Amino acid sequence: MSRFAAVPCLSTAQATLALNESSLRFRHATALLCGALLAPSALADEHAGHSEELTPTVITAIAPNSPLTIVTNPREPRQPVPASDGSDYLKTIPGFAQVRNGGTNGDPVLRGMFGSRLNILTNGGMMLGACPGRMDAPTSYISPQTYDTLTVIKGPQTVLWGPGASAGTILFDREPESFGELGTRVNASVLAGSNGRFDKLVDAAAGGPLGYVRVIGNTAQADDYKDGNNDTVASRYDKWNGDVALGWTPDADTLLELTAGKGDGEARYAGRGMDGSQFKRESLGLRFEKSNISDVLEQLEAQVYYNYADHVMDNYTLRTPSGTGMMAGPMASNVDRRTLGARVKATWRWADVQLVSGIDAQTNEHRQRSAMGIDTYKDQPYTKDADFHNYGVFSELTWYAAERDRLITGARLDRASAKDYRQTIGSGMMTRPNPTADDTRADTLPSGFMRYEHDLADSPTTLYAGLGHTQRFPDYWELFSPNSGPAGSVNAFDSIKPEKTTQLDFGLQYKAEDLEAWASAYIGQVRDYILFNYTPAMMGMTSQAQNIDARIMGGELGAAYPLNEHWKADATLAYAWGKNSSDGSALPQMPPLDARFGLTYSEDNWSTGALWRVVAAQNRIDQNKGNVVGKDFDKTPGFAVFSLNGAYRINQHWKVSSGVDNLFGKAYAEHLNLAGNAGFGYPANDPQAIKEPGRTLWTRIDMSF
Repeated sequence: MSRFAAVPCLSTAQATLALNESSLRFRHATALLCGALLAPSALADEHAGHSEELTPTVITAIAPNSPLTIVTNPREPRQPVPASDGSDYLKTIPGFAQVRNGGTNGDPVLRGMFGSRLNILTNGGMMLGACPGRMDAPTSYISPQTYDTLTVIKGPQTVLWGPGASAGTILFDREPESFGELGTRVNASVLAGSNGRFDKLVDAAAGGPLGYVRVIGNTAQADDYKDGNNDTVASRYDKWNGDVALGWTPDADTLLELTAGKGDGEARYAGRGMDGSQFKRESLGLRFEKSNISDVLEQLEAQVYYNYADHVMDNYTLRTPSGTGMMAGPMASNVDRRTLGARVKATWRWADVQLVSGIDAQTNEHRQRSAMGIDTYKDQPYTKDADFHNYGVFSELTWYAAERDRLITGARLDRASAKDYRQTIGSGMMTRPNPTADDTRADTLPSGFMRYEHDLADSPTTLYAGLGHTQRFPDYWELFSPNSGPAGSVNAFDSIKPEKTTQLDFGLQYKAEDLEAWASAYIGQVRDYILFNYTPAMMGMTSQAQNIDARIMGGELGAAYPLNEHWKADATLAYAWGKNSSDGSALPQMPPLDARFGLTYSEDNWSTGALWRVVAAQNRIDQNKGNVVGKDFDKTPGFAVFSLNGAYRINQHWKVSSGVDNLFGKAYAEHLNLAGNAGFGYPANDPQAIKEPGRTLWTRIDMSF
């Protein structure tokens, strides 16, 4: 079947009923536990890590905290409408884009780079999706409002958080609770908006000096939205998540925390031949931290984590089978992935030198099953098709060479391997023996970087430049999803080489009372860049993975200027460029120039703001080439979207905010996009980009005490 018409995952009446009952029991348990936490108790006089002040809506991105590093609070409301998942939130940060599916579960792209070129971690662990076509990208399982901090490190400028990461590293983290005495705290929010949008969140904790318990529960749902032409776009979704953290803090320098979580949901896709009828998540984690151990050893951290994704795709739960063609009758595919990982790292400090060093390991197993008919897949056994292992050792050293000079270096060595368990490849009449059945491939991959930072003596300006190199082992989607590998190879598993990126990052940050500005730029060379080539065939689109050489460059700019006591103006600009050096053509799936202009007015307890987003046309394309989920269909025109918001702080505990996105109902589509050619709201056999939502109203109420 066509990769852009479907990638098989599922449920039916019985499965839906079981899911609803399980979800209801879990939500009732969460509600009871939250009620227990809210029982009368002495409020803590001191509780760090959770500010009671309700901040105004963020119009454009927050300035970097340090060179190439952005740290922000993902619970802060942003314009456009607060995000439904991790990718939705990341796209509000300049430099990020998103491969769009419809209403939710897009795939994040940073500086035109996609997939495992981005290391995405939650609480230090990696949650990997299972769908061969990334219908359940890792960010699909992330509800950003349930995390305390979001850290983005651009480029290959860290080695601490796993292998690869040529484009960047993304960390969603929950901070440990800290109670000065026995007490409680509660954060909650409700969001309602156009197209049936309705989100609820409760984040409650109770504890004392010796420990704490934290419970987080959220639901998010929406109906199909209407685009700027008032046409309905298949985009309905319904999700829920629940997480618990138990922490033991015998003293101020020691933490032992156990975490557990579950989640599930469903989502309808306009650009695929199947929908996601199950996004089941199970997570477990244990971490230990010890600080101020000695004069030299500052901190010791250790953690182990387990994440499980159980994803179902089908064409009958959220839609009616087409009745014709390849998707004529009901069908479903069930894929799952178990990931187990661990990390130990220590931080040392000698005078002007800080060293962070450690080891990490990860293993993940992928299985699948599928069948024709409603829920018949449940009678089939799982078949294991892939197994991955990675073992790494890393060190990162910071030398404070002088009062205004810093040199940061890092090195990493990984041993990565994958085993192919598939006995056959292809499907239907095209099924044939797998020439790499039971084969294992392995590589030893070095990575490293060096960055120099200098603070000017006569200006609040920091200049920096860093050179990084990373080698990335091909991921599951690049080794197992393609129909074929490079010309003359037996398949992609046998022949796709690791990707090697060398990149120079440089820029500046300026921060004064009356102006804050920043600029970051990069230029890089990618050897053996993994590119997908799509060719029309009788049974739909066939995919071929191949290695090419590529050149990339681009950057981000930003500035914020207070016009007076109440008015503030800010602007950001992001651009990414890529070239296929092997063929002399444009590198596909690159986002166009993206500019955002914001203006806010604030008083003591209220604020209002406007956001104008302007995106240029993308004429640099290479048709029928792309990545594992998207390809360049055609050039895309530019567009401009205008949005408004306002917020009122009733008191220190309550705040209400409201906004209208795409005020003028502009009909537009992003360049990075799946084609809406599945006969579901779009004409069959007429690929065209999925249109974005038209005028969208939303209101959010935040409560904190």
